[in-house]
Amino acid sequence: MKTMKAVVARGLNDYAVEEVTLDPPKADEVLVKIKATGICHSDLSVINGTIPVAFPMVLGHEGAGVVEEVGENVTNVKPGDHVTLSFVPNCGDCYHCLRSEPYLCLKSTPDGKMMDGTVRVHKDGEDINVMQFLGNMAEYSVVPSMCLVKIDDDIDMKAAALVGCGVTTGVGAALKTAEVKPGSTVAVFGAGGVGLSIIQGARIAGAAKIIAVDLSDDKLAIAKEVGATDVINASGDAVKEVMALTGGIGVDYGFEAIGIPAVVDQAQKATRRGGTMTVVGVGKLDQKLELNALMFPLTSKTFKGSMYGGAEFKVDFPKYLELYKQGKLDLDRMVTQTYSIDEAVQAFDDLVAGKNARGVIVYD
Repeated sequence: MKTMKAVVARGLNDYAVEEVTLDPPKADEVLVKIKATGICHSDLSVINGTIPVAFPMVLGHEGAGVVEEVGENVTNVKPGDHVTLSFVPNCGDCYHCLRSEPYLCLKSTPDGKMMDGTVRVHKDGEDINVMQFLGNMAEYSVVPSMCLVKIDDDIDMKAAALVGCGVTTGVGAALKTAEVKPGSTVAVFGAGGVGLSIIQGARIAGAAKIIAVDLSDDKLAIAKEVGATDVINASGDAVKEVMALTGGIGVDYGFEAIGIPAVVDQAQKATRRGGTMTVVGVGKLDQKLELNALMFPLTSKTFKGSMYGGAEFKVDFPKYLELYKQGKLDLDRMVTQTYSIDEAVQAFDDLVAGKNARGVIVYD
């Protein structure tokens, strides 16, 4: 049993760094010493109730680290391996995994337990759940081996962590869900970590015009650096400006990367007739998206939801990290601030304030 620091959410808007204990891995599980954890908006969505969970819960689902110990039956990794963690398992046997849709794996559950229905994190006799099998906003994490991918030892752990969620979600939304075509036009509403990754995915796909829309001029400046050809501050009439940049037609591919219904509506209005609109941002459970019953069929648009960028993470994580090593996927520029685990509350304050493209907790 290990004693460690972890960021624990105990209720809505109630979270702090606590000292907890961690059991050793059981069969088919792995103990990972976490090296980097991304501060993802989905963690904030747990804190504020957008994503319902069973409290108390260790936060963190975007991370990378080094394998320290493996349980029985584990063959895909060994102690000393560098790994990126996936918050969606790939069991290989369920309906979706057998149809090359592991991002919808039926083993994925929101209850915060391990595969056997028990927990590994405790405090003073109290069981503590973990976010999506991982709970890697902590110094260590015990995770199912099916959630791990071995990576090259020379990859920066901050970059490897981002691939665990935001980068794969965004790049995959462009390349795999929407299937952006060379020479096409794209508008991305929201230039946070996921939005910037969509922009990069569209650039890699060969889009001719990539329009970034956000309220933050700082984020728009980063968007230009990683692939946006045009930027629009959303404080004005963003749809009108997108139309002006596309000759009044609208873009071939619209993306919403925030999870706000009103912004989804803007993004779909900026998408041309016959175009493809992809919703990547996660809204609240009680929110609805509305489509005009007349215009939906008449405009012949395709509307898609994108879960985890359609990731087959055992293949996609190494592929995206190879693009990073080749200089084709800029992950370093997306990390705008690093924190220690003791600064986790400040990291979330900065996320709420919109200060970072991506903040990352790094560990000794």
